[in-house]
Amino acid sequence: MRLPVIDAQDLRRALPMAAAIDALEAAFRGPLPEAPLRSHVETASGSLLLMPSSSREALGVKLVTVTPANPDRGLPFIHAVYALFDGPTQAPLALLDGSALTALRTAAVSGLATRFLAVPGASRLVVFGAGVQARSHVEAMRVVRPVERVTVVSRSAPAATALVQELRAAGVDAALGAPNAVARADLVCTCTTSPDPVLEGRLLPPGAHVNAVGAYTPQTRELDDEAIRRARIAVETREVAMAEAGDLLIPIRAGVVGEDQVVADLSEVVAGVPVRRTPEDVTVFKSVGVAFEDLVVARAAVGRIAP
Repeated sequence: MRLPVIDAQDLRRALPMAAAIDALEAAFRGPLPEAPLRSHVETASGSLLLMPSSSREALGVKLVTVTPANPDRGLPFIHAVYALFDGPTQAPLALLDGSALTALRTAAVSGLATRFLAVPGASRLVVFGAGVQARSHVEAMRVVRPVERVTVVSRSAPAATALVQELRAAGVDAALGAPNAVARADLVCTCTTSPDPVLEGRLLPPGAHVNAVGAYTPQTRELDDEAIRRARIAVETREVAMAEAGDLLIPIRAGVVGEDQVVADLSEVVAGVPVRRTPEDVTVFKSVGVAFEDLVVARAAVGRIAP
């Protein structure tokens, strides 16, 4: 038996960003698929992550390798493959490019959170990072808000310049910037591999919304204490956030905030639980990536590809 292999181009043709956001919104309205916490296996070159999930309709697992030395080799930091199975029969359905799937679903989840949390007229976007996730997040933000200006902040000048040029070629008003650019932002997306804060909360203007997606372990974070202290926070699920989100766990352990700083999870957000009370509130969506998001997006994409 030969399984369909869905590469990055096939995935994006089958499931545009707007459709991925809509699929995730439907999923977060529940009931959510089952998804245990990801497993980490340390290897000689980095880490191997296993992310399974299952529902009545489908099940799947993403295998992810994280290799810190790869960027210096000119290779991706992350490689991944996704195996999708039918739910009732558990027969294999397809193999998907896991890196492309991760890029799409992570940005789509941020897009869903932004749809509900950001002020309606948010038009000035600052992106920390210049890799795959930064590109995907610019796309997602433009789907859900009228983004007119994109500022790219990155420690890698060549990568940042390349991203700005790509965005300009696509008709986007884009420029390089420094971390203090967030002082004029409506939207901020942190999409870095930094283990330490890249965003200073004191700089965030009233009304800003932040999607923090780069840090996914208890020891790493992209936002400083002040950003967390000032924010009304939403997460994918409380269970996963309190197990893996260093952006939250580090200031909680330090006594800066309590667990009640998390106002809602994303299921509650789409059900109408208010996170933003006024246009001046600062909101943060903290994402670490949950396996059921991959399952939802993979199934939606495969369902759109004709046999």
